[in-house]
Amino acid sequence: MLRFFKSSLPAQLLALLILVLALRLPLLWLGLPVTAAELRALLVGERLHDGAMPYRDLFDGTAPLAAAVFAVLDAVVARPVWLYRLFALFLLLAQAFRLNMVLNRYDVHPERGYVVALTYLLIGSVSTDLDTLSPLLLGHTFVVFSLSALLPTSREGYDNRRLFRAGFLIGLGALCYLPLSLFVIVGLFAVVIFAANSFRSSLLLLCGFFFPYALVATFFFYIGAMPGFVQFHLQPGLTDLIASGLPAGLQLRLLIVPGLVLLLGLLRSLGTSLGLVFQVKFRQMMLVWLLVAMATAAVEQGAAPGVLVLLLPPLAYFGLFLWQRYQHAWLLELGLLLILNAAVVLRYRAHVPRLEAILQMPAESRFGLHPDPRYASIRNQTLLILGQDDRAYFHNRPATPYLDWTLSKVDFDHLNEYAAVVRIAQRIGTTPPDYLLDQVAIVPRLQQLLPGLFAPYEPTGMPGLYRRQEKQ
Repeated sequence: MLRFFKSSLPAQLLALLILVLALRLPLLWLGLPVTAAELRALLVGERLHDGAMPYRDLFDGTAPLAAAVFAVLDAVVARPVWLYRLFALFLLLAQAFRLNMVLNRYDVHPERGYVVALTYLLIGSVSTDLDTLSPLLLGHTFVVFSLSALLPTSREGYDNRRLFRAGFLIGLGALCYLPLSLFVIVGLFAVVIFAANSFRSSLLLLCGFFFPYALVATFFFYIGAMPGFVQFHLQPGLTDLIASGLPAGLQLRLLIVPGLVLLLGLLRSLGTSLGLVFQVKFRQMMLVWLLVAMATAAVEQGAAPGVLVLLLPPLAYFGLFLWQRYQHAWLLELGLLLILNAAVVLRYRAHVPRLEAILQMPAESRFGLHPDPRYASIRNQTLLILGQDDRAYFHNRPATPYLDWTLSKVDFDHLNEYAAVVRIAQRIGTTPPDYLLDQVAIVPRLQQLLPGLFAPYEPTGMPGLYRRQEKQ
């Protein structure tokens, strides 16, 4: 099978597509529960589609470009979970084939074909974490597409437009997921090792990176959302505040197969002598890429949804050295089959009796979100949740700017301050929700401070749930 994919004919591309779809689509057809990140994305997209402006009418840490994409998808279909899954698959395919095309076009390795895309997609199918759309997966697509613009097209060095485009694409990636801005380091390193005039080229790259941020900041300035943009996107410490929901131990065990392939590829690449200076420099750049990817993953302590995608480009590149010619070719074929079987076993372990217990790896689907049965009777209502548990939003709509509780506590944790009480009155008074779900027991305090706004809410008999009564 490995020899088959070392050719660049259209038949190999078609076979690769069929293989990947056969590996991934059955589980999507069987259904995966909505994750915490997906639910937040659905809510953000719905609110923006209804006319809310991010950082002004919606307090959430989702990066602006990712939020805009969620709004566009919601405009296509309401609460489009299935569209999220298909779009995530499309993004992963786009990343794999783009990286494969760039490595083939620039001859970064003596052997060509679709082995890069094959490795990328097989390892990317080990975990269902990449079956769900996340800001990281979306932003990483721009980073992968920036790679070709970081490589010189001639011995004279760079074309200015290409360097600006590389920085621009990395900037778009950061507008989807802020920690991806660290990939500017990869761009600067590429400039140092490839460009003749490193200082001017570095400035071009940085200008390209900051240009999309300048455009977005100007837009938010004119709509009055600039303070929120700074507070909710730039200040939270390079984090979007949403974790994958998987236990750290499970995440580490899911990285065993990718880590082993990456380690073997690294060891073999260091023992391989490359003939061209460009190939040696490219290997150095991919080592820096790997370090930056690990630093990006560490920003959220490896808990960001879709964090595995950060390792796929360097893993696919160093995998080329793992699959290069060997005197015992059957060992390479066996290794590839083992990786394919590992992907199938890990991906479908929930559907094989007792396999999860044998592997001591519960399926990712067991950590998905399901509607809270206590509030199943509340549907299609506007709701404000005061607390961390967002499950009541499954069948209801947020109606106030207070979506992310971590950010909302800037006001609700300071009820002894007059300014915080005024902000709550201004932000909720225009569109009071039908229901309040009080998970932190502060509604009585709010009724004392703002009786005109919160006095109409009366307990419903369900835990923490208040319903707004219309004035007679």
